[in-house]
Amino acid sequence: MIEVTSLTKRYGETVAVDDLSFTVRPGIVTGFLGPNGAGKSTTMRVILGLDNPSEGYATVNGRQLAEHAAPLTELGALLEAKAVHPQRSARNHLRALAATTGIPDRRVDEVLGMVGLDEVANGAAGAFSLGMGQRLGIASALLGDPETVMLDEPVNGLDPEGILWIRNLLKELAAEGRTVFVSSHLMSEMALTAEHFIIIGRGRLIADVSAAELAAMGPQRQVLVRTPHGDRLRQVLAADGVQVTGDGGRPDVFYVTGMESDVIGRRLLEDGIELHELTPQHESLEGIFMGLTQDAVQYHAHGAHSSATTRQAA
Repeated sequence: MIEVTSLTKRYGETVAVDDLSFTVRPGIVTGFLGPNGAGKSTTMRVILGLDNPSEGYATVNGRQLAEHAAPLTELGALLEAKAVHPQRSARNHLRALAATTGIPDRRVDEVLGMVGLDEVANGAAGAFSLGMGQRLGIASALLGDPETVMLDEPVNGLDPEGILWIRNLLKELAAEGRTVFVSSHLMSEMALTAEHFIIIGRGRLIADVSAAELAAMGPQRQVLVRTPHGDRLRQVLAADGVQVTGDGGRPDVFYVTGMESDVIGRRLLEDGIELHELTPQHESLEGIFMGLTQDAVQYHAHGAHSSATTRQAA
């Protein structure tokens, strides 16, 4: 478990983290989200003991990480995958880390196999591709078989197979009862992986919610209905709080707000209305995130393609 309590971190006049508190619980994957400059990396560095807080504190499994006798077995972390001596092999890099905590060499071979680097383990890490370097960083995080795993942008540089692998790995670790804390800007992947979200902006907490609670923060849900009988559709669904709007460009497509898809389908079936499509529409995680953090973004792009919301079908 990770607990951050009233954490503040200042760099001169700049406040990177501002009175931040949250708890990352075991058994689920928790996503850590925020725009650039939100304070995510600073928070992670404080959790690891790489930076000292100006105020407040952060603990891992009840203690500050440095107070644990064997920190690698408590928290495995990936912040910067390229933090490896370029001339050292992947195997020797992990052996050096293992030696600091008395981890046996057989565990080195285990994690090399887990991340798919066993065949290149004796090659110089400096020659690794971005994705291979990322896999080595993840191997380092898993080396101590820790109860808590904290990863910053773990899918960076991975190909589609690698992204699917890390997604399944994170879920497996959580299913084993471990604490899994993941920061990423890849919203589509976080939507498929995380069950809980902590969102910050300008160093402050914006949301600490489950995936279901976050989805409910989006605009009122709509249902796409495709039928050649729009007038009859409006008549059948006429009720307080129910809105039916046309698509504009497609005369047979309508959006219904204020009624669930199963109720709509039942009503149309009862009245014998021909139905070609019935699809609930949900705001994407990206759209909800951008709506929540729009006032916390340091740099705004301007142009026709900088839309803040994205509609996607369920």
